[in-house]
Amino acid sequence: MQTKAVELLKQYFGYEAFRKGQNDIVEKVLEGQNTLGIMPTGGGKSICYQVPALIYTGVTIVVSPLISLMKDQVDGLNQLGISSTYINSSLSTSELNERLENMRNEEYKLIYVAPERLEDVRFFRLLNELPITLVAIDEAHCLSQWGHDFRPSYLNISTLISRLQTNPIVLALTATATPQVREDICRHLNISDENTIVNGARRENLALQVVKGQDKFSYVSQYLKRNQASSGIIYASTRKVVEQLYEKLTEKGIAVGKYHAGLSDGERAQYQDDFLRDNITVMIATNAFGMGIDKSNVRFVLHYNLPRNIESYYQEAGRAGRDGEESECVLLFAPDDIRIQKFLIEQSDIEETRKTNEYKKLQQMVDYCHTESCLQQYIGDYFDDEEFEACDKCTNCLDEGENTDVTREAQMVFSTIKRMREKFGKTIVAQVLVGSESKKVKDFKLDQLTTYGLLKTWTGKSVSQFIDYLTAEQYLKPSEGNFPTLRLTEKAVSVLKGEIQVYRKEKIESITIEANDEVFESLRKLRKDIADEEKVPPYLIFSDKTLREMSRTIPTSTEELLKVNGVGQQKLEKYGAQFLETLLPFQEKRGEITTSTTKKGSSKIPSHHITYEMYQEGLSVIELAEGRECSPETILTHLEKCHDEGKDIDLRSFVNAHHEQLIEEAIQTIGAERLKPIKESLPEEVTYFEIRYVINKKVIQN
Repeated sequence: MQTKAVELLKQYFGYEAFRKGQNDIVEKVLEGQNTLGIMPTGGGKSICYQVPALIYTGVTIVVSPLISLMKDQVDGLNQLGISSTYINSSLSTSELNERLENMRNEEYKLIYVAPERLEDVRFFRLLNELPITLVAIDEAHCLSQWGHDFRPSYLNISTLISRLQTNPIVLALTATATPQVREDICRHLNISDENTIVNGARRENLALQVVKGQDKFSYVSQYLKRNQASSGIIYASTRKVVEQLYEKLTEKGIAVGKYHAGLSDGERAQYQDDFLRDNITVMIATNAFGMGIDKSNVRFVLHYNLPRNIESYYQEAGRAGRDGEESECVLLFAPDDIRIQKFLIEQSDIEETRKTNEYKKLQQMVDYCHTESCLQQYIGDYFDDEEFEACDKCTNCLDEGENTDVTREAQMVFSTIKRMREKFGKTIVAQVLVGSESKKVKDFKLDQLTTYGLLKTWTGKSVSQFIDYLTAEQYLKPSEGNFPTLRLTEKAVSVLKGEIQVYRKEKIESITIEANDEVFESLRKLRKDIADEEKVPPYLIFSDKTLREMSRTIPTSTEELLKVNGVGQQKLEKYGAQFLETLLPFQEKRGEITTSTTKKGSSKIPSHHITYEMYQEGLSVIELAEGRECSPETILTHLEKCHDEGKDIDLRSFVNAHHEQLIEEAIQTIGAERLKPIKESLPEEVTYFEIRYVINKKVIQN
């Protein structure tokens, strides 16, 4: 069955093999095992149930809390010729009745439903009439009260599944789950530890940044100007901030959309559709936007305000680069953001135990902003994921500033907290150290401490930031709650004893994500035209990653195009001819330059010159192609270019005499204006190189 799974993966989705983690999950599901799969956002979770759905004879039910995701997934599947539908509150009565009737007739392979829909007695009765073989539960962290997006309706899913007569296989999927959340999921859905596949949350293509101490709006304006060709999302914590940003950026002439719960359904749908279709490049939104949005070509995510917890932050950041291309995630931090999030927690309608947990998670988010260790590793530690190694691309990893020994200053902070008997918070500790004469300091007689004023040359703000850093590095542990007090850890005690030292360094600035590429832009324009004609988002035609591979390799035949990651047989038949036609003018660019880039700069060696040097050693075209890891057509293009530059190459030796005669006859009938019609009229083994050779020869003769 696994062989069949790989065949279907290539046929429908255009991939040669499953990604890391996907293969293990699919294998478990095909063995009939209830399975939990934890994969990073953009890691291809949907493939894990879509391919098994094609293998199993029955119906697959996908439980999802995300209406937008349902529509995206169903549109994509129907594009591939896989009959699918969704049942949710966005449907009119007539649409709902039509789809329910089609369900009765077993016309769908996959059916997406909201968890609340399963609780509808009549709908569940209909489900029980269907041959359901697999139930996939997306965003499975929602069934844990310790998850960041707990949904009470998820708690009933396991009971409802147990009442299905077909006893279907259960596959739970999520991008982010702490050990406690994993335990909850497995307990609720009867999944054993050996059937829990953790592929880790690490996204190697994401460059994480934390920016502090800058004017946020100026930073965003400059960032968007540098990356105006890129698609991105800006997250803000409140509707008010979203509206303010939208107005100010619109005044600057930047095409942006907005998304928050205060807009009407129609407004949200329109902005979202414009964003998905690339009519606007930037969406400004609260965290209500993006859950399940399958737009693959988001190149950046900016957090204008501090998110409430690591799970939310990393899930939102993970909406950048779902296609695997290099992308950037920038968090703009200001201390006032903490106050806003605490207010939102305090106003939330949740029990006190969960509130306490939310305060703890917020502190871990603050620590993330102040750590000087690798940002990816910090997130890995949070999720208890050992696969997170230093990423070598976040602000901390790239920081080339020298370490400064701040052991003495750290000892002053620790000594002050100890003398205050660990009963006060960061603000009061900072006031004592700078020698503040505030009423509270005097009322508690804290101005009489021996450490009072030891850092009087510092500002209260800089001392507070230093305390944040010491907290992030686990020297200090805040208590939980709205007004946390500071306690020393064993690590801080070791510093006081002089057993270990404390070092600190500064940060660096952001970079431009992508350069404007002529071939890529031509392909992107074609994709947009096709998408507009078919009334679907562009990324459903081909992802940015697929277009970049096309622009890099410039395939010249259907065989070469089929080798491009993301081009399956279905899409080849629908779009192949149009994309090959668009690539024709760029054939001479194939492999033009091999660039070796270092931190200090880049050195460029013409790739066709490397081919020529190898050709002089007596290698055949096939041997050259194998050695250069490219197609024979690319090698011939290299040699053709070298010939045009005056190098000694007999191009005639690469042309089949019989092919030459056929090409000349075709030119007489069709003309020599366009290569593609000539190629299509000839046997498949005739190459574009041979056609160009004959046309050029005739031009010279005339």
